Amino acid sequence: MAKNTMMRAVQYNTYGGGAAALKHVELQVPSPKQDEVLLKMEATSINPFDLRIQKGIVWPFLPRKFPHIPGIVAAGEVFEVGSGVKNFKAGDKVVAVLFNICGGGLAEFAVAKENLTVSRPPEVTAFQGAALPIAGLAAHECLLRTPGFSYEKTGQQLNLLITAASGGVGQYAVQLAKLGNAHVTATCGARNLDLVKSLGADEVIDYKTPDGAALKSPSGRKYDAVIHCATGFPWSTFKPNLSTNGKVFDITPTPSVFMTYALQKLTFSKKQLVPLLMTPKKQKLDFLLNFVKEGKIKAVIDSIHPLSKAEEAWPKSIDGHATGKIIVEP
Repeated sequence: MAKNTMMRAVQYNTYGGGAAALKHVELQVPSPKQDEVLLKMEATSINPFDLRIQKGIVWPFLPRKFPHIPGIVAAGEVFEVGSGVKNFKAGDKVVAVLFNICGGGLAEFAVAKENLTVSRPPEVTAFQGAALPIAGLAAHECLLRTPGFSYEKTGQQLNLLITAASGGVGQYAVQLAKLGNAHVTATCGARNLDLVKSLGADEVIDYKTPDGAALKSPSGRKYDAVIHCATGFPWSTFKPNLSTNGKVFDITPTPSVFMTYALQKLTFSKKQLVPLLMTPKKQKLDFLLNFVKEGKIKAVIDSIHPLSKAEEAWPKSIDGHATGKIIVEP
């Protein structure tokens, strides 16, 4: 690619500032390194991790430098490949996680590591592809860590609770859990009760009701695992609702969650609050994309925004009440 080829992008220059800190710029299109592919972007999604990076929560690790282009997932077409890339060529449709190179999704082009890029089947749209990686992988990881869970539906039925089930991770958690041997109780706002039922949840509770606030199953079940996608619930609320060896997987852990987990380990507690630290894997993303291809799971999309108005997508994510995923397209 010619060195003077320019692209539109959105970036920020310091920590904090929310949507107001996002600036529209023109930059040189990046060149892929030996193990990278250059993607012509078709869609990205806004993830809570993008907001954590901007707030400085993962300082000093990310971002590696300012200015920073946010966006940690990509769905697009391979435009150019590095000299060491073996499995992709120009024109291939792909989905990628941009973790290893710290973002870049809010742009017309982005570079991705080959080992975090997977082929996108023709049955999967760019929007579906962009919605899947972080949210779907987080839900999948929680289920993989749940003792006794099986996608083959073997073994005893498990009782699962999924909080904020209409959100980005929650929607996938419900669908994936119902592909396996799980009875699913889910919480969400009143406006999304029917949606979450349609995703397969067996019991759905309005989180603003007394039972919702107490996380109580309408059928009196004790939960073998909780995929906790909301905020604001103390351990004392979870504990009486868990089975003997019940686990709570917190997908956005705070320092207090890590402290509680460490204390439970020291005291050999059978009930545990587990901080989820998810590392994206190519094989797992490919596994989930196949579920989308086969129609076994789908993406619930809250809204789609053009790159020229990316700052409008940011507060919807900060608010935390989006129904499904928020998409940005060039």
